[in-house]
Amino acid sequence: MTEDLLNTQLRPQILVDARDLAKEQAGVRPPVLLDVRWKLGDADGARHHEAGHLPGAVYVDLDSELAGPIGPRTGRHPLPEIDALQAAVRRWGVRTGDAVVAYDDNAGQSAARAWWLLRWAGFADVRILDGGLAAWTAAGFDLETGPVVPAAGDVELSPGHLPVLDAAAAAIMAGQGRLLDARAGERYRGEVEPVDPRAGHIPGATSAPTVDNLDGTGRFRPDEELRARFAALGVGADEPVGVYCGSGVTAAHEIAALASIGVTAPLYPGSWSAWVADPDRPVAVGSD
Repeated sequence: MTEDLLNTQLRPQILVDARDLAKEQAGVRPPVLLDVRWKLGDADGARHHEAGHLPGAVYVDLDSELAGPIGPRTGRHPLPEIDALQAAVRRWGVRTGDAVVAYDDNAGQSAARAWWLLRWAGFADVRILDGGLAAWTAAGFDLETGPVVPAAGDVELSPGHLPVLDAAAAAIMAGQGRLLDARAGERYRGEVEPVDPRAGHIPGATSAPTVDNLDGTGRFRPDEELRARFAALGVGADEPVGVYCGSGVTAAHEIAALASIGVTAPLYPGSWSAWVADPDRPVAVGSD
């Protein structure tokens, strides 16, 4: 199988266009839609959802449903326990045999957390709406208002279906492979740090801001552009690559971009917030 053919088959497993989603929604068994609106510093996702969402979309609270309880060394968005995640997914109305599409109003940067977490939990038929809410409305499709409370689902989940890194493995990846830092460049360089107690990056990591996966409309760049982007960052076919961000949210977007071109990358779930929770871990600043 050629690389181009492989990528052509991979991308539709990860991303769905707004017009294609609208056709699926008119089908016999439409996908379950998850509204994962969340942004750093904006706790009003539920209010935004009720003001206007894709028809039938269920609101998903990233902090409480896509993350577990925070501990002293866990980072800001630790992985949830599988029983808690399964209960949440059933509350969203997901049944065995369903397809799921996650979206947000942030170009997929929080929806990707739901995409990654469901796949980590063994639910394979989940995609991200490419371009999110903006792409849906730009295509001329309507929104609806108010809360959505579906009938309970019955899906069964199990953990560990996608690879992850702990802090020790992330440090090794940074030194012996390629560890991508998906945060904004100024946070990587240590110029600013709006949330966590120390600024900088994991020594040896490479700056790879998630926003550079996107074109000017907030959609994922074409495959050839993504391949060129990651090649320029030193991501090679035979070199192990991993990803982290501030707390394991936007790094999932980077993993989705890599997956769309056939590159498997583990997530460091604790990410920077867990790394700096241990004061003995080294921190680098500036451009490596």
